[in-house]
Amino acid sequence: MTPKHFDAQWQQRCRHWAEAAGEDGAHDLAHIERVVTLAQQLALEEGADLDVVLPAAWLHDVVLIDKRDPRRSQASVLAADKAIELLRQHGYPTELLPAIHHAIASHSWSAGIPPETLEARVVQDADRLDALGAIGLARCLMLGGQFGNRLYHSADPFADNRELDDSRFCLDHFSVKLQHLAPQMSTPAGRAEGQRRWDYMQHFIDTLRAELGQS
Repeated sequence: MTPKHFDAQWQQRCRHWAEAAGEDGAHDLAHIERVVTLAQQLALEEGADLDVVLPAAWLHDVVLIDKRDPRRSQASVLAADKAIELLRQHGYPTELLPAIHHAIASHSWSAGIPPETLEARVVQDADRLDALGAIGLARCLMLGGQFGNRLYHSADPFADNRELDDSRFCLDHFSVKLQHLAPQMSTPAGRAEGQRRWDYMQHFIDTLRAELGQS
């Protein structure tokens, strides 16, 4: 399956727009490129429309808002609006724009917008897969370090007797969010890959627990 409209010129435009949006420790051009690759793989496995999936994957973070910003839950809708503005200005097929907007708007965990199309489910799964596995582990710790968070609570690393707080401790983010991603993937291919990647992260947690004498 090859896209009818999304050619090399469109890819270069979207890549430029994505790069111009800026970056943080976990959201940069490399993240965008990985999400595009994952989205294309899932789209081919699930039979989704690449003319929707690819521009949505490239532009899903074209408006980037800090995770600590109170406007964070609005970021995906703002990105969707900006993406459609850019695509329309440069003549992308009008009939595809609503589906692209929805795929971008619904990809975000914090927005809580259910993906209602196969293309939206593919883009959401691709973005969430990049939060899991070896790359997800690295991104979690990079961003936590950038925010000045500790790796773990010194007295209770695994929150056995306290409330989780991933605004202060990187390790808490595994329980607050990351462990829930794999079973919530929207496509069969996404769930399978998500579980494989979570198994890697669970092994890290188990190993860390043993090294800290908490097993």
